[in-house]
Amino acid sequence: MQQQNNAVPLPLAGVRVLDLSRVLAGPMCAMALADLGADVIKVEHPARGDDTRDWGLRVGTRNTSYFNSANRNKRSVTLDLQSDDGVKLARELAARSDVVIQNFKVGGAEKLGLGYEQLREINPRLVYCSISGYARFTPEAERPGYDLVVQGEAGVMATNGEAGQGPLKFGVAAVDMFTGMYSAQAILAALFARQSTGQGRHVQMALYDCGLMITSYYGMEALLKGEDPAKFGNAHPSIVPYGVFDAADGPLVITVGNNGQFQRFCREVIGRPDWADDERFATNTARSANRDILLPELRNALRQFPRAELLQRLTAAQIPCGEVLGMLDALQSRRTAQAGLLHRYEDSEAGPQSVLAPPYAMDGHRMPVRMPPPHMGEHTDAVLKELLRLDDDAIADLRSRGVI
Repeated sequence: MQQQNNAVPLPLAGVRVLDLSRVLAGPMCAMALADLGADVIKVEHPARGDDTRDWGLRVGTRNTSYFNSANRNKRSVTLDLQSDDGVKLARELAARSDVVIQNFKVGGAEKLGLGYEQLREINPRLVYCSISGYARFTPEAERPGYDLVVQGEAGVMATNGEAGQGPLKFGVAAVDMFTGMYSAQAILAALFARQSTGQGRHVQMALYDCGLMITSYYGMEALLKGEDPAKFGNAHPSIVPYGVFDAADGPLVITVGNNGQFQRFCREVIGRPDWADDERFATNTARSANRDILLPELRNALRQFPRAELLQRLTAAQIPCGEVLGMLDALQSRRTAQAGLLHRYEDSEAGPQSVLAPPYAMDGHRMPVRMPPPHMGEHTDAVLKELLRLDDDAIADLRSRGVI
């Protein structure tokens, strides 16, 4: 796998990140920085690598669909952090880095000599990000953090699904992913502050904290009402009609966001001017109060139209709408291709492969996939030579002793 040349200016070019994290939240954070141009060195165990190299569908011998989703644009170095020499090399890499990201159990990094205070002594400008399950200043600081557990504890599962349905998790590990993005934001803020202070910071993130943030406006509603908000499935709690509806030949999304759109929806889309003139449906507040009357009739009316015709009529009436696609159809759609959101590359083991491209675009250019997800330890020799000036004999000695 060769690094690709790309003329797009990279805002984090020159920033080096030492990624000591594993699984998803930390790697997602590091990948966000990598996507923006940082040189991210991912440290993995010499034998097993990142845990996610054993999750999902196999891609070649040691990569998987799960691993590849969170590790593009990184270089992989293997180090045994249970060995003195492995820790020594990690400390030397940290001394030459701008950012360190780790998600060891609380106290784990310190036991290895890789904690914030220990690394700050050798690199005062270091921005150090610790990701844990729970805030480090609470009694639960040492509890391990897992996405699904936090989805339950933070009330996130209570918002999903239909009325009467039990707790339901997100389809993806949303808490891990949000934590990764929040962590990247905080790191960027610390790097910005360092420009004026010259000093690094200890960014401390917790899955529970970020999971609670996902409750967002539902959380505010629960506090105001003094009870859990009702579940609405694919519908909106306060806007009607708004949600997923069935046409004669498939589902689509219709979002009637204001009263003017409702008038056009009734008169121009489904030919029901009587609804437009009905006081029970004249305002969104009235429609919400009478949703049990309006929605069954509306659903029956929509089933009389082919989806393509409905989408055409809705678009002509300037009402936001769209198809409901399967995941594969969405990934392979013209829309995805036109936006350049799927990057294809040749893997030396698995042949033609694809990864998602970064979501970031600046000045009309998408941030590039400079390097596909790395094979385990693919860049060990190059990084040790480039940054630590080790020669072939020293590297061979480390490898013979299982340090790398």
